[in-house]
Amino acid sequence: MKKIIIIVLVLLQSFASIAQSKSFDVLLRGLIKKTVPIIKVQELKSKSAEVVLLDARELEEFEVSHLRNARYVGFNNFSLEVIKDIPKTTPIVVYCSIGVRSEKIGEKLLAAGYTNVKNCYGSIFEWVNQGNEIVDMQNQPTKKIHAYNKKWGVWVNKGEKVY
Repeated sequence: MKKIIIIVLVLLQSFASIAQSKSFDVLLRGLIKKTVPIIKVQELKSKSAEVVLLDARELEEFEVSHLRNARYVGFNNFSLEVIKDIPKTTPIVVYCSIGVRSEKIGEKLLAAGYTNVKNCYGSIFEWVNQGNEIVDMQNQPTKKIHAYNKKWGVWVNKGEKVY
C-alpha cells in the first residue's frame, strides 16, 4: 500500500509539472509578440558557445545569477553604447526572466542594424526549469535565481528563488 501511495504521489507531481509547463507556454504565447526571432532553450544550450548572450534584466537580478558568459546590458537604462564593440552580424541571443524585456531589447538591436538577433523563449526561468546551470558573480554555479517578484516567481519550479 505504501508503494502505491508513493507511486501515485510521484505521478501527481509529474502531471503538475507538465501542467505548469503548458500553462507557462500559454502565458508566453500571449506575451511574446515574436517581433524578434525566438530561440528555444534546448537550441540555445547547444549553441551557447557560438553566440553573444545579453542579459536584459536589471543589475540586481543579474548579480544573483545569470547564464554563463552572459553580458549584462539591462533594460530600463539600456543603451546601444554598451554593445558598440559587437559587430552587427554577430549571433546575439537576448534573455531576461521570461522573454518580454529581452524581446524589447532585441527590437532595439534589430532597429540599430544588428542582423542576427534572437530572443530566448522562456528566458532564464525556462533555462533553470530545464535544469541548466546558472552562475553567480564569481562565475560559480548557483541554485539562486532572481524570480523578479512573487507573482512571476510562480513560473520558476527549480532552484532557490530570490526576490
